[in-house]
Amino acid sequence: MARAKDQPAEVAHLTVAERVARGKAARTEVPRRSHGEYTPAAHRPDPIELLERQAESRVPELVPIRYGRMLVSPFTFYRGAAMIMASDLSHTPRSGLTVQCCGDAHLSNFGVFASPERRLMFDLNDFDETLPGPWEWDVKRLAASMLIAARHNAYKPKVQEQIVLDTVESYRTAMADFAGRTNLDVWYARLEIEKVLEEVGDQLQPAAVKRTEKQLAKAQTKDSMAAFSKLAKVVDGHARIVGEPPLIVPISELVEGPDAAEEIFEGLHELLRTYRASLDFDRRVLLEEYRLEDFARKVVGVGSVGTRAWIALMLGRDGRDPLFLQMKEAQASVLEEFLGPSEFSNHGERVVVGQRLMQAASDIFLGWLHVDSGMDGQERDFYGRQLKDWKGSAEIDQMVPEGLSAYGKLCGWTLARAHARSGDRIAISSYLGKGNSFDRAIVEFSKAYAEQNEQDYSALQAAVASGRITAETGL
Repeated sequence: MARAKDQPAEVAHLTVAERVARGKAARTEVPRRSHGEYTPAAHRPDPIELLERQAESRVPELVPIRYGRMLVSPFTFYRGAAMIMASDLSHTPRSGLTVQCCGDAHLSNFGVFASPERRLMFDLNDFDETLPGPWEWDVKRLAASMLIAARHNAYKPKVQEQIVLDTVESYRTAMADFAGRTNLDVWYARLEIEKVLEEVGDQLQPAAVKRTEKQLAKAQTKDSMAAFSKLAKVVDGHARIVGEPPLIVPISELVEGPDAAEEIFEGLHELLRTYRASLDFDRRVLLEEYRLEDFARKVVGVGSVGTRAWIALMLGRDGRDPLFLQMKEAQASVLEEFLGPSEFSNHGERVVVGQRLMQAASDIFLGWLHVDSGMDGQERDFYGRQLKDWKGSAEIDQMVPEGLSAYGKLCGWTLARAHARSGDRIAISSYLGKGNSFDRAIVEFSKAYAEQNEQDYSALQAAVASGRITAETGL
C-alpha cells in the first residue's frame, strides 16, 4: 500500500546484535586503515576559486576582511576553509554510517557556554554547516585541526601525533561507552566544567589549572549586561549601539535619511515577531517582555565573515535589563553540494534542528526566520540566539602540549556524544573496535591534510600578492 505523503516513515528497530553486525560489515567493506589515505583528487578544484564562489553571496565590502583573517596563520585559514575540506572529504572513504554532522567541527568551534540551568557546559557551539552525513568527516575535521594547532604552537612531531591520537581515542572510547548506555542516558549526558576540572585538574600543571579557572571566570562575565556596557550607550535618553565600522554598523548608518531608517525599523519589528513564532511558547512569553531598541550589522568569526549577521539590542524592565540577540544568516551547508540538499527549506531551521540534536543544552532563544526581501532585495534565512551568554573559547596559542591534549580529549568525547544522539552509536562503536587502528589512520590523514592546508594557505597568500583578491588585515 502506498504511504500517504503526510504519514511518517516507518522506523526500523534493529537488535543490538544486528547493529553490531552492521558495524563489522562496514569495517569489512571499508577497512579502518583506509581512513589514513589522503591524496588530492585528480581534478581538485582550485581552493581560491571555491572561496571566491562563496564570496559571491556575501556582503562585498566584508569579503576582504574574511581573507585578512584567514591570512593570519595556516590555522586561521583552516577555520575559514570548511568548503575546501568538504570538497576534499567527498573523495575519501566512507563507512556508510551517518549521523547529524556538525560540518565544521574544528577545535575552535568547541567551547563553554551557559545551560538554561545556569551551569557552565563544554560543547560544540557552531552549526552553520550542520547536515546529516558521514561521522568520519567530523572526526577528520577535528583531528586535522588539532594537528594544525599543534604545528602552529611548534610542538615536536611526536607530540603533535600524540595529541591527535588522544583526541581520536577519546572519541572512540566515548562512543563505546555510549554504545553500552540506554537511549536516555545518552541524551542526558553532558560535560559540566566544574566536574571536568575535578577530574583532569591533577593531570595539569598548577599554572594551567589557574589559567583555566581564570578563563572560566571571565566567561561568566560575558552576558548581555557586559555586552551592553561595551557595545551600547545612551543617546538622548535612548539606548543605541555604538558604531565601529566596518565591524559594527548601526542600521541608521546603513540607510539614508530618518524616514528610511524608521521604515526599516518597523520591518525589523515584524521580523522579530516571525522569529518569535519559532520559539517554544514559554520563550515567546519571555521575549515579549523585551522591546527592540536598536539594530546593527556585526562581523563575526572567520569563515562566517561576509554573511549577514545582525545584533538586536532589546530592553526589559528598564535600562539595566538588556538582551542582545544575534540574527545570523544561514546559507546552504557546504556539505550539501556533496551529500544532497537539506530536508529543510529554511536553512535557519536546518541550523537550529541540527544544533538541538547535537548539543546537550541549547540557548533558550534559539530560533529561525525567513526574510522575503532584505536590504539588497534578496530573500534570506536567518537563525537567532543570544549574542553572549557566558560564552568562552580556548586560547590555543597559550596552551602547552598537555593542555592541548586534554582539550582534544574533551572535544573527542563531546563529538562522540553529539553523534551518538542521532546516529547508530552501536554500529559506529562496532566499526571502530577496541584497538587503535582507526586512531592511527586518522593521525596519518591529519598529517597529510595539514600539508594540504599549508599549500592552500600559500595559494591564498599568492592570490593576495598577485592582486587576484584583496585582503584587509588588522580587523
